[in-house]
Amino acid sequence: MRTYRFDPRAAARGVRHARALLLLLSLGSGATALEAQQSRYLVELGAGGLYQSFDAVSKLGSTFGGLGRVGVWLPYNFSLEGEGAFVSASTDPGNVDVSVRTLSASVLYNIFLGNRAWAHLRLGGGNTSYGDDCPPGPVICGSSGALLIGAGMRVGLTPDLLVRGDLLMSRNKSEQVDETVNLTNIGLGLGLSYMLGSKAIPDSDGDGILENRDRCPDTPSGAQVDGTGCPSDSDADGVPDGVDRCANTPPGASVNANGCTQDSDGDNIADGLDRCPDTESGVLVDPSGCPKDSDGDSIPDGLDRCSETPSGATVDALGCPGDEDGDGVLDGLDRCPRTPTGATINATGCPTGQGAATPEPQAAPPPARTPRAPVARPQPSRPAPAAARTGIMPGVIPGVGFSPGTARLRPESFVALDSISQILQADTSLRVEIGAHTGAGGTPAQNQHLSNLQADAVRTYLVTKGVNFQQVQARGYGGTVPLTTDNTPRGRAANVRVEIKPATTGP
Repeated sequence: MRTYRFDPRAAARGVRHARALLLLLSLGSGATALEAQQSRYLVELGAGGLYQSFDAVSKLGSTFGGLGRVGVWLPYNFSLEGEGAFVSASTDPGNVDVSVRTLSASVLYNIFLGNRAWAHLRLGGGNTSYGDDCPPGPVICGSSGALLIGAGMRVGLTPDLLVRGDLLMSRNKSEQVDETVNLTNIGLGLGLSYMLGSKAIPDSDGDGILENRDRCPDTPSGAQVDGTGCPSDSDADGVPDGVDRCANTPPGASVNANGCTQDSDGDNIADGLDRCPDTESGVLVDPSGCPKDSDGDSIPDGLDRCSETPSGATVDALGCPGDEDGDGVLDGLDRCPRTPTGATINATGCPTGQGAATPEPQAAPPPARTPRAPVARPQPSRPAPAAARTGIMPGVIPGVGFSPGTARLRPESFVALDSISQILQADTSLRVEIGAHTGAGGTPAQNQHLSNLQADAVRTYLVTKGVNFQQVQARGYGGTVPLTTDNTPRGRAANVRVEIKPATTGP
């Protein structure tokens, strides 16, 4: 095989050819709404035209020819193909026609370019034959092996018919008697490829990403996905964006199927962040969801009607301290809890010594104790004038009632109790007894206990409104003092009541 030295001008021509291929393919890629990438390819049959440029040392001029190919697509976007190309070139000088034929086999790596086309890289080998014989003179002839390197693009016209362009460089090596000579040829091919046996690539989860590229094929309907078909989850709550109706869930919170937080105890602290998920309704909680107890009396804020109870005082179910003997020293702090009414007591709630009690009237009495000097209050005829002056009439307090079986006051009770509190605050010398009466439905012990709690609840309410502890005595009567023996529903309802009357002053 006659060969000549390599001419660098061939490389410049190759660059020009590459630019032409890229321009042609970019025009073709915008020609139609393409669907080629939506098919799984099997066998490729192609044909087209070829523009061949030869190395300068071959003394052959550039010319047009044809090509044909057959390929098989493999997994992972690889394909194998065989190709045959032929051109007829003339020598310069001499104008001798030389038939050039190339047979090759190549491996292609096909690169998906989105919604419109495939690009590919090509590497292979083959054989190039120049002419049928070797005439005398400086005419290239014979055959030699060839290394093929190239790149190209396919653009879909229909799901099975694609426009294909290739830029191919072949490197020939010729063994001569006295030397080895290399030459480089560059070819530009353009044609059509028909994909035989192609199948549509499904999108089983309907996320717009076909299964050949979908890494998450079970995406729930409506979820937003990335380029690989996997759902995005901006707040990392396990519910993908698009399905998540609450897209800013705080980290660690439990969510439902819609991605929204749950609050099983209704304390405004989301489950998962709530360290006390069974908080009672109405309780005030801290940022961790656990009840607050500002006065440390074991009744949580929100349910505690007396939220500033002194430390050590005993409280009722509403969180308010009691004063069983009405001496002004709270139960729990009172070391003598059953001091007789009217007795002079010290800071611990116990009566002062008998020796100290005698000279006490000789001293100038404090102004606050002047109204308590008369001893006539135990007489049953005395409360009537006081009641007449203040407007508090002994008897049933109208409208005061409790939720069934509890000591929780109904809201309609507050009107009457607010009126009584104003009267007691206006005259701090008044002392009244609040008596709670139940029906006869439960056992005597149960009725007595419930009436005690109900009487305490009324007294607590009055105290929270500003009435002094000493002015109110609470007493439960259970079902021992019925108003009527009528056993009808109306009679039983009448027996359940709260009464007010002047407090007794005796022990």
